Amino acid sequence: MATRHLYLARHGAADAFGELTGIGHRQADLLGERLADVPVDAVWHSPLPRAVASAHGLARHLPDVPVTEAAELVDHVPYVPSAAETPPSWAGFFDGYDEAEAASGRRLAEALVARFAKVPDTTTEGAQPDTHEVLVTHAYQIAWLVRHALDAPPSRWLGLNSANTALTVIEYRNGLPPTIVMFNDMSHLPTDLRWTGFPKGMRP
Repeated sequence: MATRHLYLARHGAADAFGELTGIGHRQADLLGERLADVPVDAVWHSPLPRAVASAHGLARHLPDVPVTEAAELVDHVPYVPSAAETPPSWAGFFDGYDEAEAASGRRLAEALVARFAKVPDTTTEGAQPDTHEVLVTHAYQIAWLVRHALDAPPSRWLGLNSANTALTVIEYRNGLPPTIVMFNDMSHLPTDLRWTGFPKGMRP
């Protein structure tokens, strides 16, 4: 049975200008070490600098693996919920999103799913039955793919946060629903490099 293994990672910690910090570079390096024994076929990344740098940083541990930009991985709001769907803690966050912006975000989200959330194409000559792909992206895009894998309502992407360079793995097989193997796993990071990208607070 053909299986597509997606290894989803949020970019490393970044500064206010969207550039990786020293911590972010170290996080990306450690993620690359963790993935070094995985038979990775490709690394895809968002066009934004923090994701580009993270992808190339981790790819130093994956010799000869192509590193390629994917526009669908760019940071965006995938779905603007209605007032009835919006939790009180998110009230006001979507103020200012007009219909055109919401529709653009939804199209990007649909394109993300159409491109990556499916089994590998084994009909082309030389295609492998299993693929292993790393997607370096942003918290909202990981949340959207997790929501899709769970077949949850569109607004359920809200609140599914990911730490910087935490690892989420989803598998896609013919005739079966997607399998979430892990979500927001930070076991490759030392304690002082975990939970960046989350609000400050007590963490286990």
